[in-house]
Amino acid sequence: MRKVSRQPNEQREQSQVNLNSAESRMRKTSRQMPAEWALEVFDKAPYITVSMTLRQGSGQAETDGTPYAVPLSLVRTSEKTFYFHCAMEGKKLDILRQNPRVCLSAVTKCKPTVGPKDGSFTLEFKSAIAFGVAEEVTDDAEKTEALRAICLRFLPKHMPAFDASIARSLGRTAVVKITLTEPPVGKRKQYDAQGEEMKYK
Repeated sequence: MRKVSRQPNEQREQSQVNLNSAESRMRKTSRQMPAEWALEVFDKAPYITVSMTLRQGSGQAETDGTPYAVPLSLVRTSEKTFYFHCAMEGKKLDILRQNPRVCLSAVTKCKPTVGPKDGSFTLEFKSAIAFGVAEEVTDDAEKTEALRAICLRFLPKHMPAFDASIARSLGRTAVVKITLTEPPVGKRKQYDAQGEEMKYK
């Protein structure tokens, strides 16, 4: 069994910072896509997976750093801002109150295929990843506008019922704002009409 050497605190912190950069981890840079492209993937994805981790030593029952990921209906309102809604209590909020750092990921255009040139079993896809910080929204006006944006994205034909729904449920609905801490990164694998893999870089 290979032993993992212990690093000084400063080294460990620097390693953590480096690992938290999506761009620094991209192995095949020819598939890496820019931030604007990644944001479009987030906008078109039917859901976005939000990953979080309960901070060790938080005093809660789960303190082993086990990750928790859940697919949610997010809406983007700016280059750095996403919102989602949920119940006033639950595991997501319990974790985010202890450790607000999150990772967002999404995938679209996912299609199993056979490589046109080499016959390999593979997958065409468009994906995006981003890191950010989550916080609960307490201002009713901001909550209302965030919920309006969510409804406009997912239920645009039902907007005439929005105001009545807000009047009934705003007080028992939590809204979480996620602010990106760095530009998102996209990744693509796709073949052109000639069977060549499309490259960005």
